[in-house]
Amino acid sequence: MPAATGYIGVLKDSLVEFAATDYANQLTRARLVPDVPSQTVRTLVPDGALTDVDSAAWTFEIAGIQKLATGGLVKMLNDAEPGDIIAVEWEPKKGVVGQPTYTFNVVAQPVTVGGDQGAFATFEAVLQVVGSPTVGTIAS
Repeated sequence: MPAATGYIGVLKDSLVEFAATDYANQLTRARLVPDVPSQTVRTLVPDGALTDVDSAAWTFEIAGIQKLATGGLVKMLNDAEPGDIIAVEWEPKKGVVGQPTYTFNVVAQPVTVGGDQGAFATFEAVLQVVGSPTVGTIAS
């Protein structure tokens, strides 16, 4: 089997733009997650089964450091009206020709503020994706 080359799954040096502003330097997690419901009915023969797979419903999971001042993702999300639609572009490996890029819209919602004494103030959020992400390729 040939050796793996190129982007092999280490998530670093990403681009994560919300409303055309890159917030990757404030994030520790960025994950697109599909929820794909399916159902199976087994029939009365040994190899008989019917399976139905539904369309995926997507979420964008993010986590990071709270920046509450101007230029902070937490500030932007908390200032947005809940339910607003925010455009997102995500390049897991920023600017590398041939690597994937994902564009999609998320539904705004407020995120956690605060934390424990003496520790970094962090947040986690699961944002609903409107429809499905569009997958492209970074061109030269």
